[in-house]
Amino acid sequence: MRQGVANSNQRVGIFVDVSNLYHSAKNLYQGRVNYAELIKHLVGDRQLIRAMAYVVKSEGVEPQHSSRETAAQNRARLAASAASADMIGNGGSSEASFFEALEKAGFELRMKDLQIFAGGMKKGDWDVGIAVDAIRMMPSLDVVILVTGDGDFVPLVNYLKWGGGCVVEVASFRRSASSKIVEAADEFINIETIPRAIMKSRYRRTTRQ
Repeated sequence: MRQGVANSNQRVGIFVDVSNLYHSAKNLYQGRVNYAELIKHLVGDRQLIRAMAYVVKSEGVEPQHSSRETAAQNRARLAASAASADMIGNGGSSEASFFEALEKAGFELRMKDLQIFAGGMKKGDWDVGIAVDAIRMMPSLDVVILVTGDGDFVPLVNYLKWGGGCVVEVASFRRSASSKIVEAADEFINIETIPRAIMKSRYRRTTRQ
């Protein structure tokens, strides 16, 4: 395990793709991630330099040119807002409360608005932003921990390893993680095996396929 090679002098940076984790926890466990337990496990006895969480706010809406398009957007926006409340795990809490909980767990937040286009198409990924921040902080870190299962980050993993000399750990749900990013990482941490890292939702939801 990581404890065998970890050094207490290692400087650690954590970069969390919150949307990726949310959907994995919801689809696999009908639950949510306990970010306080997650960060504690990932850091261990090492020195945490920065912990960044990348989130997408549900309010961002692209302007439309017809009442039909606006109605479609409004429906998509409401659905996104419901998903944000679902992230928190108690239905009645606000998106702001979820963001506040992340900050209390020790994360610095990076936010952007969810863009919702006609017909309900959504755009709000943080791939470029995460890559830029990780590369920018690379000289100050010995270990970069990417918390995502997205295979699109494989080029970033390789650059951090070979271009920056960093140890790169990837943490995600093994059942939903890309095999490519698992193989590329110096170490893969399966969130499913971390005690108390997954909290089941406290209310029932009905889903339709």
